Amino acid sequence: MSDIRKQFEQASADVKKLKKDPGNDRKLKLYALYKQATEGDVKGPRPGLMDFVGGAKHDAWAEVKGMKPEDAMKKYVSLAERLKARG
Repeated sequence: MSDIRKQFEQASADVKKLKKDPGNDRKLKLYALYKQATEGDVKGPRPGLMDFVGGAKHDAWAEVKGMKPEDAMKKYVSLAERLKARG
């Protein structure tokens, strides 16, 4: 297993244990980077107008479309470390 994959998996576990809510914007960024790292580019149509959460998630994931999975992992790890340092 690559070093970045190990860091990514640890960061993913650490994010679940955060004591402070990182806020919706950061949670969406984490979601998008995680999905890009694990599944690649966003697939399927954007959810309907009444699915606000689904639409926001789709839009966030679409913003990182084309990013290499390894780069998404690196960005996820970096963001998770900053959030963990905040407490």
